[in-house]
Amino acid sequence: MQAKELLTQLQDRFGDSLRDACLALGEVTVEVAPEDLLATCSALRDEAAFRFDQLTDVCGVDYLSYGQDEWATEETSTTGFSRGVQANTDGRLPVLDQDLSVETLQQNRRFAAVYHLLSIANNQRLRIKCFAPDAELPVVPSVIEIWNSADWYEREAFDLYGIMFEGHPDLRRILTDYGFIGHPFRKDFPLSGNVEVRYDPEKQRVIYQPVTIEPRVLVPRVIRAEEQEEPAPAEAAGADEQKARAEE
Repeated sequence: MQAKELLTQLQDRFGDSLRDACLALGEVTVEVAPEDLLATCSALRDEAAFRFDQLTDVCGVDYLSYGQDEWATEETSTTGFSRGVQANTDGRLPVLDQDLSVETLQQNRRFAAVYHLLSIANNQRLRIKCFAPDAELPVVPSVIEIWNSADWYEREAFDLYGIMFEGHPDLRRILTDYGFIGHPFRKDFPLSGNVEVRYDPEKQRVIYQPVTIEPRVLVPRVIRAEEQEEPAPAEAAGADEQKARAEE
């Protein structure tokens, strides 16, 4: 089955329950509302026309500041690139911009769970995108009853993005420590983190403490030829002598 044929079949079968459907880079992506996710996934697994019997991955996506650039190199001059700096992530450029609060774009479409399906019978792949209706507490249904492989994938998306999967029997962190604060793949998560751990010789155990890393300005430094200092006469003479020996 070709990707175009799959796209047509999906549109004919599910109709208005698909919020969006597109074909890009040879793969089909559809968007489904949370209330339609389980019914759609069950049909995709069970119906002979699709037979997507394998879930190969579930990943989270944070669309905060989606489409905005922090670094722009659209203009050039005789002295280099003109860089427009906009701090879109927390803790990135504290010296240049102390106010790092970012207005949430598309408030109700910030977090999405993306499901990657494989049909071995039809040699076809499909991507399903499901946006959480509330960015403050993102919740989507768990598909673990449809594909058992969703277990650890959904735990990973919860751990890194804070997406809650309703119906998951054991939704807990899987990559970070149980005492970890926040979700590190969110775009407003501080680059230096919230806490750090160290071994306390007095307590003889690992403890948590506030981050001690000082903020740094992540602006690239460009050294140009006219800014370089001329070498001292003695250094220049030594360099000429070494060059002459190398030529010999």
